[in-house]
Amino acid sequence: MTTEAPAYLETSMSKTTRTSALLRIAALALAAALVAAALLHPAFRHPEGHLSGRFVLPLAMAAGALALGFAVGTAWMRAARWLALALIGQAAALQLMRAGMMIGYQHYAPLGQLFDRDPLAMLLVGLQALLVTTAAVARLPAWLNTITRAMNGWRLAVVGSVFILTSATLSKEIAQYAGELALASAIQLLNLATVVLAALAIPRSSLPKLRSRMDRILGTDETSGGGIDRFAVIAALWIFAACGLLAYFVYQNHPHVPDEVVYLYHARYFASGMLAMPLPPVPDAFNLDLMTYEAARWYSPVPPGWPAVLAIGVWLGVPFLVNPALNAIAVLLGYVLLRDLYDRRLARLAVLLLCCSPWFVFMGMNFMTHTLSLVCTLGAAVAVARLRRGGTFAWVIPGGVAIGIMAMIRPLEGLTVAVLLGLWALGGFPWRARNLAVAGALAVVSIAMGALTLPYNAYMAGDPTVFPLMAYTDSIYGAGTNALGFGANRGLGWPGLDPFPGHGAIDVLVNGNLNAYSVNIELLGWSIGSLLPLVLLLLPLPLRRADKWLLIAVAAVVGVHSLYWFSGGPDFGARYWYLIIVPCIALAARGIVMLGQRLTALGSTDAETRVAAGVLVLTAVTMISFLPWRAMDKYYHYRNMRPDVRELAATRDFGNSIVLVRGKRHPDYASAGIYNPLDMRSAAPVYVWDRDPAITRRALEAYRDRGVWILDGPTRTGRGFRVMAGPVSAEDLLSGTVVIP
Repeated sequence: MTTEAPAYLETSMSKTTRTSALLRIAALALAAALVAAALLHPAFRHPEGHLSGRFVLPLAMAAGALALGFAVGTAWMRAARWLALALIGQAAALQLMRAGMMIGYQHYAPLGQLFDRDPLAMLLVGLQALLVTTAAVARLPAWLNTITRAMNGWRLAVVGSVFILTSATLSKEIAQYAGELALASAIQLLNLATVVLAALAIPRSSLPKLRSRMDRILGTDETSGGGIDRFAVIAALWIFAACGLLAYFVYQNHPHVPDEVVYLYHARYFASGMLAMPLPPVPDAFNLDLMTYEAARWYSPVPPGWPAVLAIGVWLGVPFLVNPALNAIAVLLGYVLLRDLYDRRLARLAVLLLCCSPWFVFMGMNFMTHTLSLVCTLGAAVAVARLRRGGTFAWVIPGGVAIGIMAMIRPLEGLTVAVLLGLWALGGFPWRARNLAVAGALAVVSIAMGALTLPYNAYMAGDPTVFPLMAYTDSIYGAGTNALGFGANRGLGWPGLDPFPGHGAIDVLVNGNLNAYSVNIELLGWSIGSLLPLVLLLLPLPLRRADKWLLIAVAAVVGVHSLYWFSGGPDFGARYWYLIIVPCIALAARGIVMLGQRLTALGSTDAETRVAAGVLVLTAVTMISFLPWRAMDKYYHYRNMRPDVRELAATRDFGNSIVLVRGKRHPDYASAGIYNPLDMRSAAPVYVWDRDPAITRRALEAYRDRGVWILDGPTRTGRGFRVMAGPVSAEDLLSGTVVIP
């Protein structure tokens, strides 16, 4: 016997279904309208037409509308509302930041200027605060009870201190710094409460299904060890595609940092089979930072390891894809290493976090050395891990080679990694004979590989024990200015980035603050700060041996770099600390797992699944709000370096001419000079820095048989490069027949 539903009930269900469908269509239409309006409205673009960081606000609103639309008519509606609020909240808070493409650390606008900076963003943050506070008041006693049960007093004090002190970085005025700390901490706390409310709002009936899906992605195998699997390959392909697209469309296949200019130059002449370039006719007219000019040659004094690898990309015609490819390799090596240290589930969680890390993603789109250094470190660590697990002795060869290569990339990091992995190979007391043999063999191979830099040093600097870079800084800035250690003579005179002369205790504290703040912002890009899951390791659960080794690695990298006078600056996060990224990501994953376990032990049902859901919310917010904001607000035309000259040369057909570039050495001349031919006498455009009338006249005399173009650089135009005149003959300029104002 069958029982049919009453007609009125069927009609009611049909109406509900139709209403839900209409609301979903409306949400989709609203999302499309928001994005389309933002793409078309000039308020979301720079004066030159490209999208600005403001675009992430309507983008986050559109994502929130989609979340609400998909949840209409389901038990997920309450969770979707909090997710939408988390998305919009971070996007709005980012609009209150003073960041931008010029060199400097990001700061919130002063408290009195927040509303003037962006009234809509301020209203949205205020609305978020009102809604979250209203919802959290009733739950606050229970939350406080859980927190105090999970952590005792000193642990809570440490977690709170890290949470607050890394939320903002130093300012010149103490009052301004204190005010920003209070504001930034409040916004982080507000976002934390929003995410907690979103996780708690997930319907209990949906948790088993959500847990099952997470198990399918992360796996349930708790055993350690193993190699690359499909998950790791997909993650590596994703990061290669993401970094490659950013390198082409955001970074525009063009260097932006002075170091990158010389790395590319170095790679170009390496790819042509040269160790140095013939001296140009008038060296002063081709002056670039970090280039050594001698009587008959000029060359980059930076270590040769990275330019040699970058030369492969130059030879293939795709130098911008070298770091994306290395990032993909780093993902694979990191996965293998973490499977050796932990289990498959934690390794996969860590790799997911790594592939969504703004620090990792943006470092993979540039031309800097740090990605190759990370790959060598991970490769060497995998070799030592396999040796520790009883692997064949042959693993000392790739391990030692990787460490030795680091001596030719970033020597200080090479030494640090050599010591750390040597100690890890020894494995603690008492040392076994095999451990001593492994550590000794690793040292021999590392030294043999690293020694290859000695003949290079001898050829370039005249002494195998002198690095060309140190010879360069000693000659330009003074002996010992760029050396490790402390003293009044340390530093290259960069007051904007090195506030105190010399290097002492105050510099260590300032540099540590700047870098810790950068890690908190860039490591995960989370609106609650990136360091919170790391400090959750302080929960009263036992640390694994692997946790301790990773913490030692972090402390070693940070400690060694405290001996150096410079923090590394704000280019691509705490770049001098970059080797800590995989340990920090792994420890963050451990902190997340430990939080779920601790809350479960305290009687919170389904805590692990809700914690994982909160991580998904934070990661979604990062991918939708923070990553696009950082790409558009900072790295497009970063530091005013632009590829306009490359495009002008093609459209204006500069041909066999000289191009006088007016403006500063960086960014104006550096942006153009990188496109010079290696042979300054070849039939190609030659870019000359119009730095001084006498020098320019000598350059014109050297090229008096060529036509001349005049370009004004970005610092003169306030926009991109602009052709001011040309072509005119060098003879006419020299004779005064033609005068360029």
